[in-house]
Amino acid sequence: MVVKSATKKRLMELGVSEEFAHKLATDRNMTDIKAMSSDEIASTLGESKDSEQFVNTMAIIAEQGSRRRAAKKSKKITIRSKAIDDFDRPEITLRFNALNHELVPHQELVGAPNISEEEQYEIESKELAPWQMVQPDEETGEDRLAKELLPKILITDPVVQVIKEMSEAEDNARLAADPDHKPLAAGWIADRVLKVVRQSPSAGQSVAYRLIVEGN
Repeated sequence: MVVKSATKKRLMELGVSEEFAHKLATDRNMTDIKAMSSDEIASTLGESKDSEQFVNTMAIIAEQGSRRRAAKKSKKITIRSKAIDDFDRPEITLRFNALNHELVPHQELVGAPNISEEEQYEIESKELAPWQMVQPDEETGEDRLAKELLPKILITDPVVQVIKEMSEAEDNARLAADPDHKPLAAGWIADRVLKVVRQSPSAGQSVAYRLIVEGN
């Protein structure tokens, strides 16, 4: 594999770190990089798509692509089929919400999305108190919530994604109304506890908890 020095230099001039520029420029020129999908770039960089470094790098690459398209923009008027569908059939733009399915139990985060670590610890500790999950840390001796003992659910789960998107949309609305509002951090939903409430005609209501994780 060969690192294309001109491409690497160009990426670094645009603000990409040397490490990421080196990885992206391996056997690729700028045209190849612009054609990469977000999944391919995340895999190449070895970063989560929620990480700040990945988001910044993607923004730089996307900006270069948009500049090139703007430079080549013609005066022709093109009506795309998607635009026609958006006008004639607006319902096709609606995304499937897994929480609305009759077979999916009610699920919600334990605690509000945008809270401090201290508030999160207090709320989750109180919610999980019946299971006595507060244990002393082996290294510090301080109390900690052993959430890793809970069953896991991936951050990519459709239900988690719906909750994440709805929470972020609400948080963005608050930010628009209040510039001093502190927005949600990247990857905020990882390590949060999900409450699952199931209704049964015979057993009544059952409650379970899951820990949201980024990987197995």
